[in-house]
Amino acid sequence: MPSFVAIDVETANPNMASICQIGIATFRGGEKVDEWLSLVDPADYFDPVNTRIHGITESAVRGAPSFQSLMAEVRGRLDGAVVVSHTGFDRTALSRAFAISGGVVGDCVWLDSAQVARRAWPAVSRKGYGLANVAHMLGITFRHHNALADAATAGIILVRAIEESGKPLEWWLRRVKRRLPQADGSYIASVAQEGNEDGHLAGEVVVFTGQLSMSRQEAASRAAKAGCDVATGVTKKTTILVVGDQDIAKLGGKDKSAKHIKAETLIGQGAELRILGESDFLALLESAMDD
Repeated sequence: MPSFVAIDVETANPNMASICQIGIATFRGGEKVDEWLSLVDPADYFDPVNTRIHGITESAVRGAPSFQSLMAEVRGRLDGAVVVSHTGFDRTALSRAFAISGGVVGDCVWLDSAQVARRAWPAVSRKGYGLANVAHMLGITFRHHNALADAATAGIILVRAIEESGKPLEWWLRRVKRRLPQADGSYIASVAQEGNEDGHLAGEVVVFTGQLSMSRQEAASRAAKAGCDVATGVTKKTTILVVGDQDIAKLGGKDKSAKHIKAETLIGQGAELRILGESDFLALLESAMDD
């Protein structure tokens, strides 16, 4: 079984570049052989919503290194490797943080363990392929929203898929780029009013709020092409709320939309929902399309 590294990050607020913790696990021969975890001072505010999820506070990162000072360490661990993350959020956050700090991630090949899980186990091919649910299905116990624990779990999911399928890593790198099969082996066609079910972000339910740089129709079209279902209102099914960049700048305190407030309420109740600025969401779409 070949070597790869798995990575996860936690962020201080909806800005995906506000990384406050990084975890990297190295795998060889199907076993975790090395791990690295660091708190990061994002030089940014901590949103209570994010803190409730991962438990990291502004005081916890006081004195921690900046992301810029950790770039060489991170790049050294990822460069030339197959890099595993569960969904595209960590990849996008890392790319955004590198860009803001004046660097690039480096030469590596990304593999989304959520997309592997969707193709390895029919029970999670359409829904329920979040990290916690897949881990529970496979009997993996871990401390969710600790960056190192999440990274290691993503790595274990890939190892299990390789072991149970008998297919090598190189095969999975190709397989995730192909469409999802139905039970009878045929392929699901795209649905115009819904997200492309073969897209890298299939299963995500997106709602837009605030002033965007484009029309809602264009934003919805881009999201659907990447696989997202687009809804008009925030519900328990919503997984991503996209806020106009001008509006997200107000997150420190005021003038949040009703959708924004409802999303935060649902997150507080344990919903798996992320609030993203428009530019971060567009970067997420681009990173998904890169593959």
